[in-house]
Amino acid sequence: MGEQVVVEQLQIQDIPPGVAGMSMGMIVLMVVAYLFWAYCIARIGKKLGMPLGSTFVWALIPIANFFLLLKLAAKPMWWFILLLIPIVNIVIMILMWIGIVERLGKPTWWGVCIALVPVLNLILFLMLAFEKPKAATA
Repeated sequence: MGEQVVVEQLQIQDIPPGVAGMSMGMIVLMVVAYLFWAYCIARIGKKLGMPLGSTFVWALIPIANFFLLLKLAAKPMWWFILLLIPIVNIVIMILMWIGIVERLGKPTWWGVCIALVPVLNLILFLMLAFEKPKAATA
């Protein structure tokens, strides 16, 4: 039995350096993507009248960021419980994003697309975060 433990320990230590490097690279990429997502949410919050710093902190904290999104959408906080229920959470996410895009003056279909449509959701999300507000015309 002692021989088996030694063999297993040797196998764990025999990870090629390239694989370990790729794993670290993926972790760094995921952290950078998460920070960028939080920054985008904070920019959306700033457009809706919230301070950028505290909004960014709320966007960074897992689970708390859902409360932030509900606040941005002007929805009740108890909806978070509905986000925990399978299938109902999809409907709540759609309604939440519709609330956010409508508060930013965008059409309702943007909210549906952000909640449901891959690739298009990234484009619309980035447009919400980085689009300059239109100047009021006299």
